[in-house]
Amino acid sequence: PRMTGGLKGLLLLSLCLVVWTVPIDRNQDPPHEERAEENVDTGLYYDRYLREVIEVLETDPHFREKLQTANTDDIKNGRLSKELDLVGHHVRTRLDELKRQEVSRLRMLLKAKLDSTNMDHVSLLKQFEHLDPHNQNTFEAKDLELLIVTATKDLENYDAERHEEFKRYEMLKEHERREYLKSLDQEKRENEEKRIEELKEKHRQHPKVNAPGSVDQLREVWKETDGLDPQEFNPKTFFNLHDANGDGVLDEQELEALFTKELEKVYDPKNEEDDMMEMEEERLRMREHVMQNVDLSRDRLVSLEEFLKSMEKKEFNNPKEWETLDDTKPVYTEEELQRFEAELRDREVELGRRAEQLRQEQELLKERSKALEAQKREYQQVKDCFQLVQKTHYFSHTVHYCFSSIPRLSETRRPHVTTPGWTPLRPR
Repeated sequence: PRMTGGLKGLLLLSLCLVVWTVPIDRNQDPPHEERAEENVDTGLYYDRYLREVIEVLETDPHFREKLQTANTDDIKNGRLSKELDLVGHHVRTRLDELKRQEVSRLRMLLKAKLDSTNMDHVSLLKQFEHLDPHNQNTFEAKDLELLIVTATKDLENYDAERHEEFKRYEMLKEHERREYLKSLDQEKRENEEKRIEELKEKHRQHPKVNAPGSVDQLREVWKETDGLDPQEFNPKTFFNLHDANGDGVLDEQELEALFTKELEKVYDPKNEEDDMMEMEEERLRMREHVMQNVDLSRDRLVSLEEFLKSMEKKEFNNPKEWETLDDTKPVYTEEELQRFEAELRDREVELGRRAEQLRQEQELLKERSKALEAQKREYQQVKDCFQLVQKTHYFSHTVHYCFSSIPRLSETRRPHVTTPGWTPLRPR
């Protein structure tokens, strides 16, 4: 069978992920030390959930055994999900727990988006496409099927989304350039335009870029990266050297790593004229070119057999010179740029409106705060007065009681025995 890894190899690699399991040893050779594997983020918003589900499923011997004999189509179409009914109880329990956690996470995500945007509920509920929203407590075969099918679809659209992001980045850069030039007087504008053209010309001056996947490109990697004699180039050895996780196939990340030497000819992060965002777009273009010509099964993986077959093609030994982004047409048209700038203006107006609304709300809060402070001061004054009245009232009652308890002199009985030296006071 084509897929010889574990569940992660069959599922994640078939979906442009990395293999986390040890491949089956068909030759029964003595075990060798495993090479370190990278966990490459898929870019999916449910990447962690996807990985945790696969980790749990891999612990079940029955599911793992069924997977080792499955083909890519069975996995990508979700047909393998029927085997979920036969996994162990502890596996199902853990999957149930993972699903409840994911549902809880999505609920918080949806609430946050509803609070911060004006998106409609239909768009927000699409966040649940990778699991069954009608059953939010247990993980069933339907969940596994949805998870696989949704991940496959999302990853197929991932490259297109990256191209679209790059286009918007380039349009924003051009928009800012034009706006900056408008802010300058004629002399400064002419000097700036001249400087920009000089940087562009400097960027174009670079060594020849070999077509990705060609014999010249691979031999250069063999020599510069692997440190081997280019005259002793061996395709099979080359393939095994760059199969970083030893799963028997080259995934998209392993392929992109092969283009670093070519990209370094054109892009240097230390140079003002070299844009690293453009370098990543160039890397993506190179990988797509290789996949289109080498990946015959269209499973987003390159097997050793496909790799060797590609070397039999005429394009491998006599390729056309690779055209970089500078050699191709702009990624956007003038009409697209104008629409983009109109969107920016609309967004600026909307941000201005919201800023004014926030300013008014802030002023209202200040007024309410002042009124509240005034009420607090008035309340404190009333409280102080009340306490003073209480104290004064208590004091007056005490004095009245004390004085009222002292007999009047006229009512005081004279002593029967006159104290020597004592003379009664006479009223004036």
